[in-house]
Amino acid sequence: MRRRPRPRRLAELPDRLILLGIIGRAHGVRGQVRVTSHTADPAGLTDYGPLSDQAGRRFTLRWVGGGIAEVFDVTDGKKVKIADRTAAERLTNTKLFIERDRLPPPEDDEYYLADLIGLDAVRADGTRLGAVSVVHDYGAGVSLEIERDGAGSLIIPFTMACVPVVDLSGRRLTIVPPDEIDVVETPSPVSENPAPAKRTGSDRSDNPRRYDPLSGGEAEAAA
Repeated sequence: MRRRPRPRRLAELPDRLILLGIIGRAHGVRGQVRVTSHTADPAGLTDYGPLSDQAGRRFTLRWVGGGIAEVFDVTDGKKVKIADRTAAERLTNTKLFIERDRLPPPEDDEYYLADLIGLDAVRADGTRLGAVSVVHDYGAGVSLEIERDGAGSLIIPFTMACVPVVDLSGRRLTIVPPDEIDVVETPSPVSENPAPAKRTGSDRSDNPRRYDPLSGGEAEAAA
């Protein structure tokens, strides 16, 4: 058993919501803002239509430059442009979500991270290990953190060898622990990415592919 610091982790997302971007600081005096996009193609953020914050307020965006966008507040189906710097500053750090059911189905053997969190983790013989609490990305592959009752959490590589069965309808997955298991010790910064995770074929080292949920285009795993 080898201990290692907790890796950067993919956010524990709100129930049935996927985080796609964050509004940053105001840009200029006409209500424009900087926007951080978490889609594989950053420009594709506007292709998803209206996005909502955690309180349910809805917005649409229109790019005007690299990472700079105009924001429209959507109320009763009507779009009202954020037109001045003061209003734009009030939106700083607003997280932009999309409802999970608005996303297209992932490709075969790909899974949205929000669908994996909360699944029961069982051994091949059906013995319960715990539940998936967090999905991590080391940069060389996706791993699942299994939270156990009365014991330390385990880090399991999200590969065919270690996770041979994912049963979303049954809300469980089968775990075959590798010879060496990581045990979580210390926290670290959160890294958010909405793209589906794909299991790799080996036990640990292959780099999983990630796909933009709209375009299906391949992108690198988060560094």
